[in-house]
Amino acid sequence: MDDNFLQGKKYLWRLPQADTHAALTLAARYNLCVPIAQAMLSRGFSTPDVIDAFLFSSLERDVPQAHLMKDLERAVDRIAVAIKNKEKILVFGDYDVDGITATSLVMHCLLPLGAQINFYLPNRHKDGYGLSAAVVERAAANGYRLIITVDNGISAYDAACRAKELGVDLIITDHHQAHENVPPAYAIVDPNQSDCSYPFKSLAGVGVAFKVMGHLYERQKISLPDKVYELLTMGTIADVVPLVDENRFWVRYGLHRTNSSESVAVSVLKQNANLQKPKLTARDIGFGLAPQLNALGRLEDPRQAVGFLLGLDRVQVQHVGDILFNLNQARKDIERVILAEVEQTIALGHIDPSRERCILAASKTWPPGVIGLVASRLVSAYGRPTILLQISPQGDVAKGSCRSIPACNIFHALQHCSAHLTQFGGHAQAAGLSLPVSNIALFKQALEEYLAQTLTPFDLQQKLFLDAQLGLPDATKKLTTDLELLEPFGNSNEEPLFLCKELTVVKPPQLLKDAHVKCLVFDQGVLKPVIFFNRPDLFELLSQYAQEQKTCDMVVQVREN
Repeated sequence: MDDNFLQGKKYLWRLPQADTHAALTLAARYNLCVPIAQAMLSRGFSTPDVIDAFLFSSLERDVPQAHLMKDLERAVDRIAVAIKNKEKILVFGDYDVDGITATSLVMHCLLPLGAQINFYLPNRHKDGYGLSAAVVERAAANGYRLIITVDNGISAYDAACRAKELGVDLIITDHHQAHENVPPAYAIVDPNQSDCSYPFKSLAGVGVAFKVMGHLYERQKISLPDKVYELLTMGTIADVVPLVDENRFWVRYGLHRTNSSESVAVSVLKQNANLQKPKLTARDIGFGLAPQLNALGRLEDPRQAVGFLLGLDRVQVQHVGDILFNLNQARKDIERVILAEVEQTIALGHIDPSRERCILAASKTWPPGVIGLVASRLVSAYGRPTILLQISPQGDVAKGSCRSIPACNIFHALQHCSAHLTQFGGHAQAAGLSLPVSNIALFKQALEEYLAQTLTPFDLQQKLFLDAQLGLPDATKKLTTDLELLEPFGNSNEEPLFLCKELTVVKPPQLLKDAHVKCLVFDQGVLKPVIFFNRPDLFELLSQYAQEQKTCDMVVQVREN
């Protein structure tokens, strides 16, 4: 093991590589706390140009020109013609928050321009994922001459062929990885096409839709509606795309706009999440607001979410908000049941994460909309790529969700094992798949063989990459203020982790809601509370430290209470 790693109770800790002189220089230049300067250096921000670009992002530097995206001009031309000629336009979205916000964004942009437009969000349980030939046929029968997909479509080869046969123009806007068979659509706007020169490849689906609508409005020399930035921010955060470069710029800007002019929908979502604060963060949206919208698509029909997000009538929006709240509570209960079932399977030895490189489990009773969340929790708990499958009532087909670890590109893994699959798609860290139940064992064997060739034992060890060392006297209001300069936090721009050394646990810890452990620690004359979320396993250890007055090292994040 690398000397820079230290074994913690659960994780390997990658120790910060302190350059005290450089940290002091950086802190003085930008008026930062030294631990924040150390954190920036740990993340590779070492030159004034790079630091300035991060701290003071700008539209000109961080946002590439939209016309660089392949087929974007062609798509905008076709939409403009459809509006002018009063052609019927159908926006086809997806049932997650990215797809819901992208659909809402396009509707909100095109309706004021006089478009004859409607939308369709598939029901996860009845329609499945993505645009189908059947949907295209129904649209054509109802007089639609243009279909615009958002957050899906790049794998809709059969649907695109059917659209062409029926004389329906199909514009695909998507951000997922393209397969070998590219759909024969009128236009495909997806930065992840191999021949697309757009330099930033990590936009969410709502981000791609935003680029198309932004260019359309720019052509007409009018400003986008304010609501667009709220939708863009919510969808980008919810889809857990990297919050760097262009995404970071728009989320930062969108949070400012959202906080300065709160919509009815955001107000209701905040109330449901018990977020009584004037300023939302990316974390608040990702863990408080977005899961409520996701619950609708996971358990019910997502279509009323568009009216909820765009609604102005408080009573009507509140009514849907009450539904979202109840569904989200139900989602949490279902998630706990599924997690307990998988962990019981592990406890009985039917799945052995210490020996296997992948966790794979299946059941007829698991709702397909929730298993992805449980897979994410299992990845966090065991450090293994995880695939959970729902078996159809007939017992012949399994559909499911994959979540992965940083060292494993699960999309490439599925590609390697695709002979056993009926369908698959997604990203490096998350994907969906379907396969015959009779193929599950063969698929698991092929996947294990692939992972054995591509992952080392070190890859399978869970790691925390620490940003800086912190003494308790340095955990001040100034530190939390400086942390705001690094926001918004999320994928690829995580909240900094600080190493606090030789802390004394001064009194027995408290167990909160049977899930969280709270204790009081002491260092250099300063007392601070620490809460370990979802780590009840630490209660006994911290009780022992308190009783024996032993010191210990802790990895912490610092938040203002």
